[in-house]
Amino acid sequence: MKSIRSRRDFLQQTACGLGTVGLWHLLAQEGLAADRVPGLAAGLPNANPLTIKAPHFLPKARNVIFLFMAGGPSHLDLFDPKPELKKWEGKPLPESMRKNMDVAFIKPTAHVWASPRVFRPHGECGMELSDLLPHTGSRADDICLVRSLHTDQVNHHPAQAMMNCGTALGGHPSMGAWLTYGLGSESQNLPGFVVLSSGGGTSAGRANWGSGYLPTSFEGVPFRSTGDPVLHLSNPAGVSREDQRARLNALRDLNELRYVNTGDAEIASRISAYELAFRMQSSAPELLDFSQETPSTLDMYGVTDKRKKPFAVNCLLARRLVERGVRFVEVFHNGWDHHGNLNNDLQSICTTTDQPAAALIKDLKQRGLLDSTLVIWGGEFGRTALLENRRTVANQLGRDHHRAAFSMWMAGGGIKGGQVVGRTDDFGFDVVEDKIHIHDLHATILHCLGLNHTRLTYRHQGREFRLTDVAGEVVDKLLV
Repeated sequence: MKSIRSRRDFLQQTACGLGTVGLWHLLAQEGLAADRVPGLAAGLPNANPLTIKAPHFLPKARNVIFLFMAGGPSHLDLFDPKPELKKWEGKPLPESMRKNMDVAFIKPTAHVWASPRVFRPHGECGMELSDLLPHTGSRADDICLVRSLHTDQVNHHPAQAMMNCGTALGGHPSMGAWLTYGLGSESQNLPGFVVLSSGGGTSAGRANWGSGYLPTSFEGVPFRSTGDPVLHLSNPAGVSREDQRARLNALRDLNELRYVNTGDAEIASRISAYELAFRMQSSAPELLDFSQETPSTLDMYGVTDKRKKPFAVNCLLARRLVERGVRFVEVFHNGWDHHGNLNNDLQSICTTTDQPAAALIKDLKQRGLLDSTLVIWGGEFGRTALLENRRTVANQLGRDHHRAAFSMWMAGGGIKGGQVVGRTDDFGFDVVEDKIHIHDLHATILHCLGLNHTRLTYRHQGREFRLTDVAGEVVDKLLV
């Protein structure tokens, strides 16, 4: 006769087993537990962290190139013409606008300075752009110009973190890290997220491309545009590829033993990084070999022009990287923080960047890559309509930081080109139509890649985190 066990008896006799199952579930949510590789004594996690993952829905874009113009480009002198400012030249803003003004250095009573730039319509769409952007103007029908962005931060470091990570707080993953975490990468021999820099460093530095609380496999890998793409990538003299392979095998065995003892997922990330670096020793040098590029392509980007070359090479590398399956490429170009000498410095930096950025769109389009590559151009905020004159010299006039309204452009990858979205007031001070927050921008970018921003989450310290925090709406007007 079978004995009948009560629910209390069952729980008392199996509590340890149930507790273990519950603990494993919690560890899995925190990313501390993983499937095992059959046959491996050490039982490492069973997947390359950059293995391609299915999106939430059919995407328009597969790759992203973010041309990040660090410093805060002046929307008033590049993208958002305000002829009414001429009437206020040398006068303070209306008192009603000064009450809640959030500026970094100047006083709200500073005088208005109208832009000296000439704006002209471009393309069939008639998009008005500054005379400093003739090459971008030639691609007007391909780009979507957004004039209605706003952010929460008025200083560089937190604003750059906000634009790249969705928050000004440290320790959070960047957008590129979120995308490689959510989608993996189609490239087997290059990182899923590559960082290129020109024009000096950025204020927020590594936070702009870090992985935060995500595994380090997803953070951006800085590449150089000359020599070895990554420092010390080449083997030293006397070390053959076979020697390097044997050393990595030994190192892997040791790391596997350590993983068994600790269960630390970062050990698996490190092993994966070593293996990727080994593969990159063959693939990365080819990336920088432009001998297969035609002279007309090099000229189109401006690679042959000494002033334009650093940014031009990075734009060309960005195209070559997405051709090779890299998911997210971010090109940082510093030098847009024009508190003084704006006329001269803005003209100089536009001369450096306008042609390569436009060439990137043209090149992607003629190669059939623009529809699947989302290109983004912009900085962390805009500039004020008010005059800043730190040096009390007539030709040293500049503009302060402005967070309440600024412009960016996007092209390809599910974005509807040949249109302007959003409008600011007559001073370029506040958004009065189609206001778009950084969270909305991020939600829209993720949408283009087939990701629902509310579902792309990672559990950390007992809660679910996401790029858009607890906000954000997809901006349908930007989409095809």
